[in-house]
Amino acid sequence: MRIPVKRQGQFRVGGGQTRHCTPPNTKNTVRANLSYMSDPILVEIVGLKYSDCSPFPCDANRTCGLSECHPSGKLSKAFDALKAVLKETYGDKVELRLTLIDDEVPPHIRAILEQDYPPIPMVLVNGKLTRIGRIALDRIKNEIDACL
Repeated sequence: MRIPVKRQGQFRVGGGQTRHCTPPNTKNTVRANLSYMSDPILVEIVGLKYSDCSPFPCDANRTCGLSECHPSGKLSKAFDALKAVLKETYGDKVELRLTLIDDEVPPHIRAILEQDYPPIPMVLVNGKLTRIGRIALDRIKNEIDACL
């Protein structure tokens, strides 16, 4: 039995069969961490427990795009409505978190407050401060879509 000579681009498989393939580029290969492709996008809403969801009045026009929380105008109800809509739209691709800063301010929020003085409620997408300054469905969806 004659055994084939191994050449570049070939490898032996059990039983003596030879298959052709492209040899891997081991000299210029960089390991890539692609976990971001499977991790959900984190939307963090930061505000006060009894604060309003927007500096604008919660009226019949509902420029925020949400209707389940109307007419309360409260942050916690708007967060629940936003969470329901985003879950329906994006499924598990988006994770929502409500961070209330009445009693304690987390270090990452403190750093943002000291540096940028953003309006409350703050909207962070993947830890990045957005310039939305209120619960507004279309603007938050635009920020999420930019991350997808």
